[in-house]
Parts: sequence; structure tokens; C-alpha cells
Amino acid sequence: MDKKTTEFYIRLREELNNTSDWPSEYLYKFIVPTDPKKVEEVENAFDNMGAVIQTTQSKTGKYTSISVNVMMETPDHVVEKYIEVSNIEGIISL
Repeated sequence: MDKKTTEFYIRLREELNNTSDWPSEYLYKFIVPTDPKKVEEVENAFDNMGAVIQTTQSKTGKYTSISVNVMMETPDHVVEKYIEVSNIEGIISL
């Protein structure tokens, strides 16, 4: 992970600590190239967590947006999940 990414996650962790009581519901938003395997990889990352997952294809069908609403224990867990899914090729975290 580069310095800029590390600094982003440090700031995110601090903001989450200051703005929410934990455990708390958290909404992840991702965009992936439309490929059932990539969508499945994201869904699998949140498997057995009680997550509510919604997917929507772009108008051209080239991309799929994925919204994941899930209860997270701490800001550290939120950041860990972002890092975990960042290994999926082509994923954009919003």
C-alpha cells in the first residue's frame, strides 16, 4: 500500500471514530467491471456477515455498482474490509 492510501485509511478511521458509535451500520459502495466473478468476489467478502447487498448495472452494462449495508464492530474492521476488497481487479471504492 502506498503512502497516500495509508494516509487515507488513517483519516477514514479517525473520522469514523469521531462521527459514529460502534458497533454501527456502515454502507460500502463499490464499482466493478460487469463480470459475474468480480461481483461474486465482493459478495463473498461480506458472506456470513448479515450484509444487505444491492447491485445495479450501468446504462451501458459495462460497470456494476455494488452497495453493501452491514453492521461493523469498529472503524478498524471497516478499513480492513476496504483493504481486503482492494485486491479485486478493477474495483473502485467510493
